[in-house]
Amino acid sequence: MISSLRGTVLSATTDSVIIEVGGVGFSVAVPGDVAHTARVGHELRLHTSLIVREDALSLYGFADASELEVFGHLISVTGVGPKSALGVLSHLSVDQIATAVAADDDAPFRRVSGIGPKTAKLIVVQLTGKLQAPVAAPSSASIPDEIGTQLIAALIGLGWSERVAAEAAERSTTEASETERGSVALLLRRTLATLGPAQGGAARG
Repeated sequence: MISSLRGTVLSATTDSVIIEVGGVGFSVAVPGDVAHTARVGHELRLHTSLIVREDALSLYGFADASELEVFGHLISVTGVGPKSALGVLSHLSVDQIATAVAADDDAPFRRVSGIGPKTAKLIVVQLTGKLQAPVAAPSSASIPDEIGTQLIAALIGLGWSERVAAEAAERSTTEASETERGSVALLLRRTLATLGPAQGGAARG
C-alpha cells in the first residue's frame, strides 16, 4: 500500500500530477486545487490511496489526511467510484461536505459533474453520522449573505471551482475593511489579488 508520496513535481494537468520519488515518476490523480497549486520543479507531499482494479493500479492523492479519509467514505457509497469521489473533493471542501451531509442537503453534490440526483441522495444518507460537521465560530468579519453569495458566484463565473471560491472569499472577507465588506466589487478585487487570474480548466478543478 502506498499511503503517501513526497517528491518533485515533474508535470501537472487539471486533474493529475506526476511526482518523481527516488528516480521513479508516479502519476497521481488529484483534486483541482492540488493540481492548480502544484509547481513543476517544486516538492509536493500527498496523502495517497492506491485503488487496485483487475486492469489497473491507480493512485489518488490529497493535500491532507482529512481529504483522504473523506475520499474513503465517498467511495464506500453505492454508485460512487474513485473518479466521482475525486470530483466531489475538487468542488467541495471537507467542511462543506460534512455540513451538507449534516444538513441532509444533497444539492451541493448534484452540482458535481457525474453525480446524479439518486447518487447525491445516497451520499447524504450513507455518510450520515460518519463525518464531523464544523462548528461555526463567531466572527467580526461577517458580511451580508447576499454579498457573500454574489462574491462566490462572481469567482465561479471567472473560472474558479466552488470550493476554491468559497475558501478564498472567506479569507479575503476576514482581512477586508468594513467598507470593503459592504461592496461586492471591492471584495472581488481583494480576492482576485490573492488568487491571481483564473487559469481556465485548471482553476475549475
